[in-house]
Amino acid sequence: MNKHSLSEAVNERRIRHLFLWLMLLSVPALGSASELADTIDKVRASIVAVGTARPIQRTNPENPPLRFLGTGFAIGDGSLVVSNLHVLPKEVDWKNDESLVVFTGRGEQATAIKVTVLAEDPEHDLVLLKLKGSSLPALTLAGDGMIREGEEVAFTGFPLGMVLGLYPVTHKAIVSAITPSVIPSQQAAKLTPEQVRRLRAPYEVYQLDAVAYPGNSGSPMYDSRTGVVLGVLNSVFVKGTKEAVLERPSGITYVIPVRYVNDLIKRGRR
Repeated sequence: MNKHSLSEAVNERRIRHLFLWLMLLSVPALGSASELADTIDKVRASIVAVGTARPIQRTNPENPPLRFLGTGFAIGDGSLVVSNLHVLPKEVDWKNDESLVVFTGRGEQATAIKVTVLAEDPEHDLVLLKLKGSSLPALTLAGDGMIREGEEVAFTGFPLGMVLGLYPVTHKAIVSAITPSVIPSQQAAKLTPEQVRRLRAPYEVYQLDAVAYPGNSGSPMYDSRTGVVLGVLNSVFVKGTKEAVLERPSGITYVIPVRYVNDLIKRGRR
């Protein structure tokens, strides 16, 4: 074999090794996407929309039969639902048979299940609801420890509510920061009563590199490989104090750590 042929053979071997190496590098990425798809299949049935419903004969243009207010998810024995407290309506028209409900199922198969409020946590904007006579597949909650910055997570909810039908939407993200739930205003005179109250007892929340919408409030943030819940999305409550100093609030998403959900469950069992 002459020098030219030998050089070509060596180069061909290097190219073949490089190609195999690149193929091996692509396997984890493909596996990761497959894992998330499998996780979504497990999580989807536990996701509900939170809202109100009333009989058709008791409705008018100002009082529609259905109201979508946010997202929630089933936990425990399947009869409990977690969401954000700010998702609940300020008033329910009990006189006209309006009920607090969760909507489960997809599209035209969605059904409404009545719920009652079992426990509230205004400080962390969480609420625990109890299904009446029904249960759903439940998600598993993580322990009280915080996960690390850079961890890959996903969240599923209803960002656009019922505008396009009741179809849960999933986003993938990483935990980009662990940050205080409130930052002080540079000028004390601009502090709102809410900011002052929360400055006295700030707590850490997760910040994600993903955009969530008001309808995502109450969505579970979970491990994209296992579906274990790590926190509850909050698109309004945290931003109201953390980003109030900004003229144009960003699309950053915040998440209440699951430790506060665990505390709320203990309170609901008392």
